[in-house]
Amino acid sequence: MPCFADRKRVVIKIGSSTLAYPETGNLNIRKSRELVEVLADLKNSGKEIIFVTSGAQCVGAAKGGFLQKPKDTPSKQACAAIGQSELMKFYSESFEQYNHKVAQLLLTRDVISNETRRNNVINTFNKLFELNVIPIINANDVVSIKQLDFDENDTLSAIVAALCKADLLVILTDVDGLYDDDPSLPTSKLIPEVDRITPEIISMAQGSGGILGSGGMLTKIEAAQIATEAGIDTVIVGNKDPRILYQLFETENAKCTFFKGQEHGIY
Repeated sequence: MPCFADRKRVVIKIGSSTLAYPETGNLNIRKSRELVEVLADLKNSGKEIIFVTSGAQCVGAAKGGFLQKPKDTPSKQACAAIGQSELMKFYSESFEQYNHKVAQLLLTRDVISNETRRNNVINTFNKLFELNVIPIINANDVVSIKQLDFDENDTLSAIVAALCKADLLVILTDVDGLYDDDPSLPTSKLIPEVDRITPEIISMAQGSGGILGSGGMLTKIEAAQIATEAGIDTVIVGNKDPRILYQLFETENAKCTFFKGQEHGIY
């Protein structure tokens, strides 16, 4: 696996399981602060960080008194509204401790599908980079319906990477990368590098999401396919310790799966 020290513009996506305790849905403050510290430090090193975050619904559900994420649309949207403000308050205050400014962008598929709106989003990204601000992206779950929603924030992160012309997409998740079998089995092996996503690779990713998240490894492989077809290298890496990101950018031995971007991207 290569060292990514030379990658400047990096999209980093985290899921609900990185941010919140699975038992309660409440924000895991220690882990979230460690993540912010690492991202701020990477920003200090000269990288442009684009941060795609899930977690609004589960944090909002906990704040709203739900015992688990609701299934009906009005409750899900209400939880997203509650949780989004909670997350942005946390991110804004936490990044401010390291003298970094943040901006919120909430996107839906119809915005990305419309050429004028998509160009407006790209222009906003470019101005934020010029202002040295960290864009924090989430799907706009408060207004989303099935026709407007992204399949998963994994998909959103890949689309954002293409819009930003990122040098790298990093997806943090519950496992260290793609395994050739169920990761809980002692005989399964981590696949360190994938040159091209084939039906065989996709079949390895079949499975369900966790308690908090709505996606599984399959949605991450699908995101990697979108990004690599756009010419963007992609990494799927474990979320247990946010400092794994340092290994990605400083060494060649980070435990992860690297998906090589295609030389002639389609975007």
